[in-house]
This record gives sequence, structure tokens and C-alpha cells, in this order.
Amino acid sequence: MKKQFILFGIILFTSAASLAITLDERAADSRKVIKEFAGQLKGKLQEGMKKGGPVNAVNVCKTEADGIAQKISTKYGWEISRTSLKTRNADNAPDKWEKNILEDFEKRKDAGEDPTKIEHFKIVNRLGKRYFRYMKAIPTGGVCLSCHGEKLDPKLTTRLDKLYPEDKARGFALGDLRGAFTITQPLD
Repeated sequence: MKKQFILFGIILFTSAASLAITLDERAADSRKVIKEFAGQLKGKLQEGMKKGGPVNAVNVCKTEADGIAQKISTKYGWEISRTSLKTRNADNAPDKWEKNILEDFEKRKDAGEDPTKIEHFKIVNRLGKRYFRYMKAIPTGGVCLSCHGEKLDPKLTTRLDKLYPEDKARGFALGDLRGAFTITQPLD
């Protein structure tokens, strides 16, 4: 009986250690994919800014962001996107799990955690299937304020109102959490 208990303990410990390594590896892979997505999106937005300032950058974001996310999602077989508690595009609204994590991110930032390092990952069950879910906070940087800040150019405001009539992604200050990158990896 004692041998069985010890053997069960070893198996349980080994399984837990294996799971932890798998979670850490998945998180590391997710960070790389987020870096790829953010880099491509940033490049397109910078091109847009150079060609026509914030009004053009918003046009680029409207036409390019979802395509970049879809291309990378297809490449990896994962769902990759952005979300926020204050979305610009209603299609990017957080699901219940994401909303809870975003609210937790806000608490963590308010408690002094560095917003550039805030992330969360976990294996979850959804509709009878297992998924690895990952979120990485997007802090508001100086360039973000051009389109998401408190004082926006009137031409930009007019364009935003036309492209995004339900826009809530304004009024951010430097260092605020703009939202998060989010990844869902199927495990089953």
C-alpha cells in the first residue's frame, strides 16, 4: 500500500512538472507570436503615419489589422487578436474570460506591476475541448496617444466617428493599459 502511494505521488508530481514545462513553453511560443503580430502591425501603422498622419494610420488599422491577425492565426493554427475593455472596433470585444483577465491586468498595474510585463496564461475548457489561453497587456505608449489619447485632432475625430461609430478607445493617458493581445491554442 505504501509503495502504491509513493508511486502515485511520483506520477502525480511528474505529470504536474510536465504540465508546468508545457505551459511555460506555450507561453514562450505565444510571446514570440505576439511579437511577430505586433511588429507587423506596428510597421503598417508607422507607414500609414508617414504617408498621412493619424487619419491615414486609422485607415490602415481599419483595413490591415484584421488581415495581419488572420494571416498569423492561419500560420500557427491559433486564434490571435487584440481586445480591450474600451474597444474601438466592437468585433474585438472581450469574451467573459478575456474581460476578467483585462480587469485583473488593471488591478496589477494599479498595484505597481510593470505594464510591459503583464501577462496571463492558463489551460481552459470550452465546449468540452481544452485550450491554452494567453494574454499580454498592451500599455499605451506615446505614439498611441495620437489616435487613442485625450486630445485628438478634429479631422481624426471625424474619421474615427465615421469608421467606428461605437468607438470607446479614446481618452487614454501614457502608461494606461490600452488592451491586450490574446491567443487561443486548441489542445484537443
